[in-house]
Amino acid sequence: MSRLLYHQEPSSAEGHDKQLKEIMEAEISSLLKEFDGQKNSETVYEERLQKAQDNFITAASKLPRGNECVPPCGFQTRGGQYNCELCRYDSCEFPMDCPFRDITVREGSSSQMWCNVSFQLPDDIVMIWMFSEQVKTQVRDQFKEMTSGLDDLYSIRPTILQDQGTYLCEILSGGLSIVRLYYYLTVTPRPLMGHSVLQDIFDQSVLSGHQFPKPVDPRPLDDDPPPLLSPLTLLLTAAFTSGFLMFFLLLGAGYFWATTPNPISNQEEEDPEDEFYDCESYEDK
Repeated sequence: MSRLLYHQEPSSAEGHDKQLKEIMEAEISSLLKEFDGQKNSETVYEERLQKAQDNFITAASKLPRGNECVPPCGFQTRGGQYNCELCRYDSCEFPMDCPFRDITVREGSSSQMWCNVSFQLPDDIVMIWMFSEQVKTQVRDQFKEMTSGLDDLYSIRPTILQDQGTYLCEILSGGLSIVRLYYYLTVTPRPLMGHSVLQDIFDQSVLSGHQFPKPVDPRPLDDDPPPLLSPLTLLLTAAFTSGFLMFFLLLGAGYFWATTPNPISNQEEEDPEDEFYDCESYEDK
């Protein structure tokens, strides 16, 4: 009796719950009506219960069994099949650990990792991001926790060489693990200045039989050479240059003449006094 009445229905399971419940209630109702007010031996009850169980299994087996399991990983009960023998849903029986997803970025660029799956998750989930530096591993003890919450995106900006390693996103529901996603991030060093140019020249020389390629004119092929100045333009330029030079020389000479004292004028100022003394000496005579 306990085997027939036992029905375990996970909250996240989705299938033909309503139809199965109706089939089970119909079998139980028929038993209650048949044995209502009657006293029978245990053999009669056992035979009738066994017949009800067989009827339930036969009716439940006729329901369509669409497989909604999404490989390759994760604890999934939503797409699990209903086990008529045990009267419950079976999980999809996938491993909890998902395969590695390899990501390669250049040093200095940004990196993004998404913690998403193809199957439907419960409402009460928690996402924990962990990191194991410079190794590719799925051993839980080698990881250290980075963030915990509802962040399904883990971004690094900018990415440095020390960011290389394994990143783990574990999704929990009710404190139990549902799925674990692994990302291995490879960071390629930034090339040195001029290294790529020298590498290209070396590759071209090897392919051409150790002959270095001719230097390429950086100007486009359709560009014309710059036009030369005409003789008239050169003559006018020289004339204007000479005129400006003469103007500045005259300006400098005038400034020098204006600021230099004149000894002749000073001598003329002293002559009247000398004549005065000469006149006095003449009158004495």
